[in-house]
Amino acid sequence: MSKLKEKITGILTDALKECGYPEKEIFLDKPKEDRFGDISSNVAMLLAKELKSAPGKIAAEIISKIPAGNPLISGVEIAGAGFINFFINDSYYKNEIKNILTEGDNYGKSDINKGLTANLEWVSANPTGPLHTGHGRQLCLGKAVANLLEWTGYKVTREYYYNDAGNQMNNLALSVKARYMQIFDKDFPFPEDGYAGDYVKEIAGKIYKEHGDSLKAGDDLDLFRKEGEEFTFKLIKKTLDRLDIHHDIFFNETSLYENSEIRKTLEEFKSKDLSYEKDGAVWLRMDENQGFQKDKVIVKNNGEPTYRLPDIAYHIDKIKRGYDLIIDIFGSDHGDTYKEVLYGVKALGYDADKIKVIIHQMVTFKIGNESFKMSKRSDNVYYLDELIEDIGADAMQFFYVMRGANTHLDFDISLAKDRSEKNPVYYLQYAHARICGILRNAAEVFPGFSLTDHNNPVTELISTPEEMRLIKVLSEFPDEVINSSETFEPHKIITYLNSVAENFHRFYHNNRVIDEQNKNLSMCRLYICLAVKHVLRNGFDLIGISAPEKM
Repeated sequence: MSKLKEKITGILTDALKECGYPEKEIFLDKPKEDRFGDISSNVAMLLAKELKSAPGKIAAEIISKIPAGNPLISGVEIAGAGFINFFINDSYYKNEIKNILTEGDNYGKSDINKGLTANLEWVSANPTGPLHTGHGRQLCLGKAVANLLEWTGYKVTREYYYNDAGNQMNNLALSVKARYMQIFDKDFPFPEDGYAGDYVKEIAGKIYKEHGDSLKAGDDLDLFRKEGEEFTFKLIKKTLDRLDIHHDIFFNETSLYENSEIRKTLEEFKSKDLSYEKDGAVWLRMDENQGFQKDKVIVKNNGEPTYRLPDIAYHIDKIKRGYDLIIDIFGSDHGDTYKEVLYGVKALGYDADKIKVIIHQMVTFKIGNESFKMSKRSDNVYYLDELIEDIGADAMQFFYVMRGANTHLDFDISLAKDRSEKNPVYYLQYAHARICGILRNAAEVFPGFSLTDHNNPVTELISTPEEMRLIKVLSEFPDEVINSSETFEPHKIITYLNSVAENFHRFYHNNRVIDEQNKNLSMCRLYICLAVKHVLRNGFDLIGISAPEKM
């Protein structure tokens, strides 16, 4: 909660006490139209049923208990069915310019989650090939969510979970072995479910260079699997580096078998009568009251665990590490399966409530009317490295994040390449670059120009509607960061930044910033420009894009 909302909450809480009304949680919102004030509360309507009185009458009584002459408030009104609308003195917003300039890169950061730890697990692609654009939404979303968590005080551990021993890795090993054999026999059969990408040929070529034909006669796939894993992980990590994504932990599913966590979890289910054997398989009892229609297999009749068992053991491991918040980011194909995993965790007595799951919907890539369909095995793939080369890392990060995760995303590659204000990322970055240009121009017009007096910026001359509207929008940034972090929705920051840019362009169009005949007014408006620059740059940092000074 921003300092402004804290103060208004305090004023309303004191007024409720003065009225003798019951304590209520105070909810504050921003009216949709400026004529209804700066902050609105529905507390009177929340009290109406309990007090058996009209909301308007309750609101009037509350307002009567708010002391007159408060320098923060210029007026309080009742609107609609009983909303209490507060009008904030312009002096508060003018003073916020000083706060923005003083805090600089830290403006918008808060300590509401100071001392708390969070684990964010995302990407988690098995090392069977380079990352492709189907992975992109998860990559970019996780990057931005991690930033949001850190900006509100969390100490964040970034984690990548993978399985190097499953069927996918076996298919990779068979694919590499086939490409290796084709060096000697071009007609050597390639596995039907193999991976057809050129990278497989590269791995096979590397093996041939190091081992020659010594592996032709053997049937052991371990070396081919190991070389495939190491090669593809290097590709994956290189792509992550290009996107400035760095994980603290790479957690291998195999370790859950090596340290007996899988066995212990299975035994725990059995000891609590949560599992049973049937048809040679092990089944987990599912509770119909929690929406499950039937029990689920956790160990197949061939002794191989289904995904549920290691995933349950893995999440228990994360809980035991003591994180206050655990976040998983999955694609829509996990929309139902994760519920089974959380059910298993909870059934064993662990606190699954601290686990939050973000499900993102699929992405359609388009150039004009043409859509891309991908298949890693057929190599009809648009790799992330190719996308970065085509449109740049900034555009990629922005486009993947600009819509809510729970909505389908149409990714227009032509628009992402466009170098005009039609491109939404270009539009925002151009606003930042334009301000940098204004500040450079000011240094030429005013010899010795400096905007270093952040404690006493010239703000008393702020008066026009465009100036006031702009600095009010800037002052909302800390609340926007908190709101976005609470719901893990970085696209809200983009929506907010668009409002900043729109109001900046409106301000710049209607107010002459550099005026040689009126240096004081110029300084005032240049301080506003500098504040906008700080907020834009901080917002860019949150969503994970750069802040260019020239375009």
